[in-house]
Amino acid sequence: MNVNREDDAVGDLVGFPDLSVPTQVHVIGIGGAGMSAIAEVLTTMGHRISGSDLKASAGLERLRALGVEVYIGHDAAQVGDAEYVTRSTAIPDSNPECIRALEEGRPLLSRAQMLGAITRFRRTVAVAGTHGKTTTASMLALALRGADLRPSFVIGGDVNEIGTGAAWDDGDLFVVEADESDGSFLELAPRLAVVTNVDPDHLEYHGSFEALRVSFDHFTGGVDGPVVIGIDDVEGAALADRARRAGVDVRTVGTAADADWSIGELRESWEGVSFILMGPTTASDPRLSITLPVPGLHNARNAASAAVLALLVGAEPDSVADALARFGGVARRFEQRGRVAGVVLVDDYAHLPAEVVATVRAARSGNFARLVAVFQPHRFSRTEALWSSFGSSFEGVDVLFVTDVYPSGEAPRPGVSGHLLVEAVQRDLPHLDVRYTVRRDDLLDALMDELRPGDLCLTMGAGDLTSVPTDLRTRLSDKEIRKGVEHA
Repeated sequence: MNVNREDDAVGDLVGFPDLSVPTQVHVIGIGGAGMSAIAEVLTTMGHRISGSDLKASAGLERLRALGVEVYIGHDAAQVGDAEYVTRSTAIPDSNPECIRALEEGRPLLSRAQMLGAITRFRRTVAVAGTHGKTTTASMLALALRGADLRPSFVIGGDVNEIGTGAAWDDGDLFVVEADESDGSFLELAPRLAVVTNVDPDHLEYHGSFEALRVSFDHFTGGVDGPVVIGIDDVEGAALADRARRAGVDVRTVGTAADADWSIGELRESWEGVSFILMGPTTASDPRLSITLPVPGLHNARNAASAAVLALLVGAEPDSVADALARFGGVARRFEQRGRVAGVVLVDDYAHLPAEVVATVRAARSGNFARLVAVFQPHRFSRTEALWSSFGSSFEGVDVLFVTDVYPSGEAPRPGVSGHLLVEAVQRDLPHLDVRYTVRRDDLLDALMDELRPGDLCLTMGAGDLTSVPTDLRTRLSDKEIRKGVEHA
């Protein structure tokens, strides 16, 4: 799986385009985070890029400003003279632009194949894992920038300090968020890697948890250099053991006492988290004090993995600590969305049981009267497979609203709905006030009736629930204005 550019001619790689000379690429679904990042990097590399998406967005305007020719809607003619056509996983073969590419014999490539081709040009650091990939990759990119190593990167979310999720810079390092959901992380050619953790997810693609484990084994086995693996979860520790037995250069990290790099003296608060990162006991390895302006033990683990990798490639310890101290988070990762009428609004991408546990723990570190949470189950396949595991995940929540399933393109499945999660919570946390609210308007009305000053309202899910804090902010603000008028 591992291919080095100096060992192979880039254009000779089966399934990968030749990006060693300027070419024209058409990107279908260019508005999505993953594809827009690819388009931005290819443009900066000197290629001519066009693309299409169903609707306009701010991200498309950014691409236009970079010189990308963007079309709204899909039409075969928009493929133009492109030598290569690439598409997101959401684009079906029936798309007219895909049909045109296939009819004319032009290479129709997946996002993974295009990203894999780009990795052949730089010393690639692939960040994988079930949870925390985007945050850890963002922290790593920031730490490498802080060390003046000028990394390139493609990340699945915008890094707040940098303002984008993609960049092509002059350094020899390329940080890539490596996605296991469709096996595409096996298309990359990493020299170094991080695996944050391993949990059962995307089983609709892999078929079983054992098959997912095997995919992670293949991923770690295809890395040329060190692989940093988080071992605070059982599966991460098991992966590290298997990788070491297979001859992989493994460096473990976590709160576990037997970690090569251990997290100690942890302090958590609403303002952030701090800890001491202690390396192997040699004179050259640091005892590094790290303070993050974002809360949560999970963020300490993410930062520790990012710091270890940064140190392994030569970043100075002080520059790593300074960069992480400025980390302002990533969109939809415990993103504070405002304070209105005494209510704090926070939105998070958490959509798996372990992610919910970590997010609720971070939320409880604040001095709030109550934690009112809203959870949107994501995909029917995931809900069917994992609904029972969510039962105890909401421990620490005072009031929980559960919506119906966000399908993400999947067809409904008989008997699978958000009510399954309600049943799991009622079984495992009988004291918790949990309510099933299917319609969005009913949810907003119920939240307006429930929320009061001193509450934290936490929305969680990978679907369209992310717009609820915006709607709530407007409604709460209007309510405050009306109260002010009445008391005038």
